Amino acid sequence: MPLAVDRAARAIEANARFFAGCRAAGVPIVHLLTQYRDADEIAAMPAWRARARNPDNPRKNVLKHNLAGMPGVTVMPQVLDKRDWVVDTKKRYDCFIGTDLDFVLRTHGINTLFITGVNTNSCVLSTACAACSRDYAVVVVEDCVDTMDGPALHDAALACVRTAFGLVMKGKEISDENYFLKKNA
Repeated sequence: MPLAVDRAARAIEANARFFAGCRAAGVPIVHLLTQYRDADEIAAMPAWRARARNPDNPRKNVLKHNLAGMPGVTVMPQVLDKRDWVVDTKKRYDCFIGTDLDFVLRTHGINTLFITGVNTNSCVLSTACAACSRDYAVVVVEDCVDTMDGPALHDAALACVRTAFGLVMKGKEISDENYFLKKNA
């Protein structure tokens, strides 16, 4: 479910810059990697099966993405550092479902999440909602998220977060305000 090349490059650059600031401040980075053993794991989701049958749907290739061993089923090297943690059992939009993300965060005393990634209106929004429901402070890093589904859905997802689930801030705002250093943000 890729972004256009120019938008992907912008998102990767923004994430690399933001992560460098996080690492400099001692903020741990956790990468969530979606990876399936086979297409049956993807097809278990009724909505995704329906999308795969619709040739006009931009997500029609849903049953053919993120299969183990495929090119690209790794954390992008531009944003990965040896100190980062990787959770590679993500199977659905919500990064908490079926993963040990909550365990990793709680055992390390992490209570504020800076969420970045793709797609704003699916994985990012779903994870922000789930994190809020688990009593984490949620900040979606606006310049570090994007969607293949167009600006209207990107903006709508950010509006949902702002309205009910957390904050939306630019990476520079977070750094300038020393947000990294505030306890129980």
